[in-house]
Amino acid sequence: MKAFYASEQKRHDPKAFLSSGAPQPNPEQPERVERLLAGAKKAGCSIERPNDYGLGPIAAIHTPEYIDFLEHIYVRWRRIEGASEEVIPNIHPIARGGSYPASAVGQAGYHMADTACPISAETFESACWSAWSAVAAADAVLAGEPSAYALCRPPGHHAFADVAGGFCFLNNSAIAVQHLRRSAARVAILDVDLHHGNGTQGIFYARPDVLTVSLHADPVRFYPFFWGHADERGEGPGLGYNLNLPLPRKSGDDAFLEALQTALRRIQAFAPEALVVALGLDAFEGDPFGGLSVSTPGFARIAEAVAGLKLPAVIVQEGGYLCDALGDNLTSFLTGFGG
Repeated sequence: MKAFYASEQKRHDPKAFLSSGAPQPNPEQPERVERLLAGAKKAGCSIERPNDYGLGPIAAIHTPEYIDFLEHIYVRWRRIEGASEEVIPNIHPIARGGSYPASAVGQAGYHMADTACPISAETFESACWSAWSAVAAADAVLAGEPSAYALCRPPGHHAFADVAGGFCFLNNSAIAVQHLRRSAARVAILDVDLHHGNGTQGIFYARPDVLTVSLHADPVRFYPFFWGHADERGEGPGLGYNLNLPLPRKSGDDAFLEALQTALRRIQAFAPEALVVALGLDAFEGDPFGGLSVSTPGFARIAEAVAGLKLPAVIVQEGGYLCDALGDNLTSFLTGFGG
């Protein structure tokens, strides 16, 4: 299997985030790349550098207002006397829309959902190369590869069209979907990350050409809290094109695979021409977030079930944080997929 990654993706190096009101070291560290690269190579992947695709594929998903914010906010922020080293919001609108703030502080609150997506001087460049890795994987599939892996770091599935959040800035999975739509009439997204892909859901919530399906820890008491519930089915033309399958905390392989069968039936009913798998390895039983309990062999079983759809597939890396088994979990999934 071809895998795509650019070294610039390591330059984003967030230092902290707030968890339950307390500053903690940010778990979305550059070291994740080394573990994932090792796992992809062990699975037999050939690592290729993506092209610089420019802003076109990114602008197909994200608003120009938001892209301009991401590109320039750090320089503007550092002009503020006493400002933090990283852009971190301290105020949020109760409702979005209407007037748009002129100040860097106001725009940070408008475009950043939480404190887990600090922006530094290198963030925009890293996020662009992450997105271009997803585009390159989509191009490989469009060119005839049965599947391709995008080592996307920073991840993307919590990013909305104009909002960053949860370590995510550009929605790599959504960007891959839109790129596949150039030749595929219908594309499905299957998100198997520990956390619900709220940004991905929001981007496609009113669209009938993209089916979004997510398996994740029940958000009643888990991030992202406000999205990911079973009654969220889409809206307008997209009603019936969104499926959430929240799982009880600590659900292991068997519970995950049982829910996955429901997900795969829905995808088959949609009859897509291509698939994007938003691969979160943080569902692992030993992941620092500890929400679900999928085993290392369980990732191979998940991959084998998904590969049974026999669809051209772009596998986009989402979560999965520093633990001894991170690389092995990726190897297990890619090998199970037929890597």
